[in-house]
Amino acid sequence: MWNDHFDTPTNPYHYVLHCIGGKWKMTILHEIHTYGSIRFNQTLKALPISEKVFSQQLRELVEAGLIRRISYDTIPPKVEYVLTPSGEQLIPALDALYIWSIRQMDERGIPIDSDAFVVHTSSKYTQELQDIMAANDFNPDRKRQGRDRGENRD
Repeated sequence: MWNDHFDTPTNPYHYVLHCIGGKWKMTILHEIHTYGSIRFNQTLKALPISEKVFSQQLRELVEAGLIRRISYDTIPPKVEYVLTPSGEQLIPALDALYIWSIRQMDERGIPIDSDAFVVHTSSKYTQELQDIMAANDFNPDRKRQGRDRGENRD
């Protein structure tokens, strides 16, 4: 299952988890896709994540070939992260997982952060999310359960 020489899984399921597994990788990929690029400090301030974990997740996404780090020779130094073509190819799969997770959470009565319904603004996702809300009598007042409790930043 693992290629010892490269320390990379040889099973496709394991490989995808190797590339995007981790608490923050899918969120980081979503941020880059949404904004076209992200800058380290701006994104660090926007996400409830420690600098160490954020740096590690970015490094692993670069190593997986999903994002590219662009350094600008400016003062102060400027670094941006953008999706690679491989990262762009992954976005539809992540979007499908996102919609699936909202359905599952709603079916199981798990509170869904109200931000989940404004994250995707394209008509494709707006309609899909509205359909889910209508079909399951979703109440957007069940929101922000996790963030308001001051969860751990890692």
